[in-house]
Amino acid sequence: MSKTIAIGNKVIGDGYPCFIIAEIGINHNGSIQLAKKMIDIAITTGCDAVKFQKRTIDVVYTKEELAKERKSVFGETNGDLKRGLEFGVKEYKEIDKYCKEKGIIWFASCWDEGSVDFIEKFNPPCYKIASASLTDDNLLKHTKSKGKPIFLSTGMSTMKQIKHAISILGEDNIILMHCTSTYPSNADETNLRVIEKWKKQFNCPIGYSGHERGITPSVLAVAVGANAVERHITIDRTNWGSDQAASLETAGLYHMVRDIRQTPILLGDGKKIVYPREFPIIDKLRRIK
Repeated sequence: MSKTIAIGNKVIGDGYPCFIIAEIGINHNGSIQLAKKMIDIAITTGCDAVKFQKRTIDVVYTKEELAKERKSVFGETNGDLKRGLEFGVKEYKEIDKYCKEKGIIWFASCWDEGSVDFIEKFNPPCYKIASASLTDDNLLKHTKSKGKPIFLSTGMSTMKQIKHAISILGEDNIILMHCTSTYPSNADETNLRVIEKWKKQFNCPIGYSGHERGITPSVLAVAVGANAVERHITIDRTNWGSDQAASLETAGLYHMVRDIRQTPILLGDGKKIVYPREFPIIDKLRRIK
């Protein structure tokens, strides 16, 4: 049995309910009111946590990237868009207060050291290393220095890169998240058996961060052993934004959470028995008892 990790009042690991993360990310489109609506959706559907993304724009992106033409409601350049999507102190104070009042865990993927220090002011129970940041040794070390559990996402990463990241973070306080960084992911890119393999290979909880259409892979991930599942959520998949198409709307999120919660019950304990509700059927249908 793999190691368990406590996050807030939740425990992640074998023998405990799957830890379900509603990834709001930047799907709030710069609106705190939209962010609150998505927090409410996560709560009403039974998720355990919501997650945001935090970047120091001028550190994460080059001047050339920020100067590229990209029209949006925020302006004419990619930089205008990136800055418009980024929440600051005011917004995160509101998020922190709102989540505490509602009783749901919140945390963030931090894409640079300054963003880690920014989020740390709110004393989050954990952090997330995004797939894009897995090869950033300095960020890994800085995030680890905060002493919090870390979700490590593994999209677009080789096993060599993943093992190197784990060597920096250690297995004692991470949740290793199987992931494919395509948006949305195709069925032949999902490869859920990785979860089974990693549960034997690593001494830490194993999770799944999905970007697929629908909910089937996320539910199957739990059936093959995932201790945590993360999915992007949205109010409307037709909204503008790069992550919207790979996100779940309210109904989809509800059905995913419901089916994940039912999965351990459906799998049972593996012992074949005759159930009490079968006895009347035996009397009715079986000629030789």
